[in-house]
Amino acid sequence: MTNKIPLLVIVGPTAVGKTNLSIKIAKKLDGEIISADSMQIYKYMNIGTAKITKDEMEGVPHYLIDNVAPDEDFSVSDFKRLADFYIHDIHKRNKLPIVVGGTGLYINSIVYDLDFTVAAADLKFREKINILADNNGNDYIYEELRKIDPSSADRINPNDRKRIIRALEVFYETGKPMSDYYKNFRKLNDKYNIVMLGLNMDRKKLYDRINKRVDKMIDDGLLNEINDLIKMGYDEGLNSMQALGYKEIISYYKGNTSLEEAVDLIKKNSRKYAKRQLTWFRRDNRIKWICIDEYDNKNEVFESIIKYIREKFENNN
Repeated sequence: MTNKIPLLVIVGPTAVGKTNLSIKIAKKLDGEIISADSMQIYKYMNIGTAKITKDEMEGVPHYLIDNVAPDEDFSVSDFKRLADFYIHDIHKRNKLPIVVGGTGLYINSIVYDLDFTVAAADLKFREKINILADNNGNDYIYEELRKIDPSSADRINPNDRKRIIRALEVFYETGKPMSDYYKNFRKLNDKYNIVMLGLNMDRKKLYDRINKRVDKMIDDGLLNEINDLIKMGYDEGLNSMQALGYKEIISYYKGNTSLEEAVDLIKKNSRKYAKRQLTWFRRDNRIKWICIDEYDNKNEVFESIIKYIREKFENNN
C-alpha cells in the first residue's frame, strides 16, 4: 500500500470552479496539475474551452493543455498513456500529481483499469458511418447507437461523432455493446493511492455561473477565435469543432441562427452538459462531494478540503 503513488483527482461540472481551487490546492500541497479536459487539449481553442492562462496558473505547472492541433486525433487511450507518464514523472520529483477536469472518460481511464483494445479499428466501417452522418446529421447515427446501446448513448455527447462511431464499431465487430465491456473491465485502478474530490453547488447558482461565463466568452472574442480557426482551415466536421460554443457559433456563421439564438443555445447546451457530468461522476462512490456554496467563506472551504485530503491519503496508507 505504501508504495502506491498518491494521486489527487478533482472533478465536477463545467463552471463550478475546479480551476481556481485546484491552483490553491496545488500551491498548498506542492502539486502539479494534469488537465482532464478533452477540448483544452487542442491548440488555438482558448476562449470557448475556458482554457487557463499562464497568469492564472500562478506558476503551477500544467500538463495536457495545447498538445495537439484541432485536426489531429487524440483518443482516450492517448490521454491515459500521457497522463500515466506525467503522474509518474511528477511523483519522481516529489510533487503531488493532481488530475483536474470534467471529461468523464478521461477521469475513468485513470481511476479505473479500463481496457481500450476491445475491437480493432475498421476504416471502411468508419467511412461508411461518416458518410451517413454527413448526409443525415450526427443525430441520425446517435439514434442508431441509442437503439443498440442506450447506456453508451447516455454517456456520449450527441455531437461527438468520433465516439459515437467508435461505439457503433465495437458493437458491429464484436456483437456486444461497448457498455458491456465497460461493465466487465470497470476494475479499480490499484496502481495509485487515489483521493477523489467532487465540486458542486446549488443548481440555480451553477446555471447562473454558466450563463455569465458564456456571456464573458462572447465579450472576450469567441466569434473572432472561431473565425480565425475557420481561416486556418479547420473544418466544422472536425471533432474539435463540435465542442460546446464552437458548433453553435459556426451555425450562426452559416446563417442558420441569429447570434442571440446561438448564444442562448450555448447556454442551454452547457447547462445540459453540466447535468450529464454530475450524473456521470455520481456513479463513483469514492468521490467526496464538496458543495462549495454551503460554506460561509472560501477559506473555510479550502481549509476543510486540505484537511480531508491529508487525512484521506494518510488513512489509505
